[in-house]
Amino acid sequence: MSVLKESTKLTTSNISSLVGTGAGFDLMRYYTLPDFLGKDAPYMLYYMGKNIARQTEIQDFDDLYEFFQYMGWGDLNLVQEKRKKMIFHLTGHIIEKRLNQEMFPVDFRLESGFLAEITQNLTGHTYECFEEVNKKGHFVELMAIKG
Repeated sequence: MSVLKESTKLTTSNISSLVGTGAGFDLMRYYTLPDFLGKDAPYMLYYMGKNIARQTEIQDFDDLYEFFQYMGWGDLNLVQEKRKKMIFHLTGHIIEKRLNQEMFPVDFRLESGFLAEITQNLTGHTYECFEEVNKKGHFVELMAIKG
């Protein structure tokens, strides 16, 4: 059952009123979900990201970048666009903190799923998204590959 009303879509305007540090979400992402789902947790996070995207109104890439910031997912920027691939970098203080903590291994499957779905909505083409962590550079590269 969806908590959102049928007519209520997530937007940068209405999520800006939400308050959160991300710590509680990280506990659910890295502790609770793997306890419930075991090795399937990363796949579920990817599809959870796609599901969040389906409930979100993003009109253009500027909205997308703003949405990432409001969600506490970091600063997203398109750094390269080719015929069949878009490469984004996810940076910022939040990303640096997540990459440098030593409590648990981090992933960006939720963000990847969200980006895949929104990129599809914005371009009209199917995309799958993969992430690659660059710890030394303190960023995550998200590659959206056209299907």
